[in-house]
Amino acid sequence: MALPDRLARAVSTTAFRVAAVTVAVYLACAGLVVGLLLWQTNRVLTSQVLATLNAEAELLKAEAQEGDRAALIRAVEARGRPGGLGLYYLADKSGTKLAGNLSRLPPEIVGSPAGGVFRYAPDARSQSEHLAVAIPVDLGGGEQLIVGRDVEEQRRFASEMGTVYFLALGFLTLGGLVAGFAVSRVALKRIETINVAARSIMAGDMSRRIAVTGAGDEFDVLATNLNAMLERIEALMSGLREVSDNIAHDLKTPLTRLRNSAEAALRETGENAYREGLEHTIEKADELIKTFNSLLLVARLEAGALEENAERFDIGRAVRDVAELYEPVAEERGMGLIVKVESGPQFMGNRQLVVQAVANLIENAIKYSGKPGVNAGTAISIDLHNLADSVEICVADNGPGIAPQDRERVLKRFVRLEKSRTEPGTGLGLSLVQAVARLHGGAVRLEDNHPGLRVVLTLPKRD
Repeated sequence: MALPDRLARAVSTTAFRVAAVTVAVYLACAGLVVGLLLWQTNRVLTSQVLATLNAEAELLKAEAQEGDRAALIRAVEARGRPGGLGLYYLADKSGTKLAGNLSRLPPEIVGSPAGGVFRYAPDARSQSEHLAVAIPVDLGGGEQLIVGRDVEEQRRFASEMGTVYFLALGFLTLGGLVAGFAVSRVALKRIETINVAARSIMAGDMSRRIAVTGAGDEFDVLATNLNAMLERIEALMSGLREVSDNIAHDLKTPLTRLRNSAEAALRETGENAYREGLEHTIEKADELIKTFNSLLLVARLEAGALEENAERFDIGRAVRDVAELYEPVAEERGMGLIVKVESGPQFMGNRQLVVQAVANLIENAIKYSGKPGVNAGTAISIDLHNLADSVEICVADNGPGIAPQDRERVLKRFVRLEKSRTEPGTGLGLSLVQAVARLHGGAVRLEDNHPGLRVVLTLPKRD
């Protein structure tokens, strides 16, 4: 990229604009402060000059009132010595100059009772004029006396201060713009790093992440949050691919069976054969509908669509009711349910979903604890712990359990381990439990039961 393009891009950034506005505000404030200082300095100096002039005017007026004109002339001549800052002009009533170091009566002062500012030549050889301030003194009898002071040094001081002030403002402006440009370049470089990563991700590289410098600034916070978002998106994309694969794998078999049943019914003759084939087809179709309903429910839970259907209920009683429903199923497989749940704990949430989650956990424990008659006497324990800020529902069995490396994966949709594919199921049971937990702000933990598996459903209490 050419230098003019880089400059234009840096100048157009928000960081440069903010820096420019900051410099402008600072310069405006600095200009106001310096202007006030210059004005106050000039006012003080002017007040001092006027005070000096008034004091001299009173002294000379006193000389004139004593009636000795010669003494007044001598006093004026003595005060108007060459090289001094005092300026004087004494004339009689006809306008003839009597004394003083001014060559003429300043026309700016004539007719002005308060005095004023005028310019004069210090001597006949001088090519430049000086600035002076003078006031008229009323001596009576028609005589005219002008008392003034050379303020050229003050004017030069004010001019130099103004020059320094404007030079300082210029340097500050230039420095601020350079600093703004540098800041915008740094910000633009960090943003460009994010843009490069974003373009790479849009191109399909979902593993790309935004670099974190470790400075702990806003860009690092943004990069950290974006990386976390990308991790979540990558996990969702990976889950979507895995779900697609599992759907193709797990739904292909029942769909094939459904089609084979229909074909077998067509090949058979007789009303009973048709009826049996249709019943078998309906049974397989119901299984598929159940699978899709469970998938839809999990999706709605993850989207938070059922969060508003909350009510306060006795969670202990609800868990006990579910356990009672599964006691006959467990007895058929030669197992027993040990329920350690007391009624009473009140919980605010979706009762139907919590019951469904507990039912899935008990059903899984019964299903995978062993085959009917093989693990006779196996016990499945169901506990409820009423903690200070949450409720924990624990379902433990003595089955084969789940390896630690597979525990996080089995909570995803349609994930079924190889050793569990001999049992009927959709692979949505634990994912639904996980979705219910997330809907209520809770979590699901899978632990060793030595032997077997212990699933802990944690649901935080809320008002």
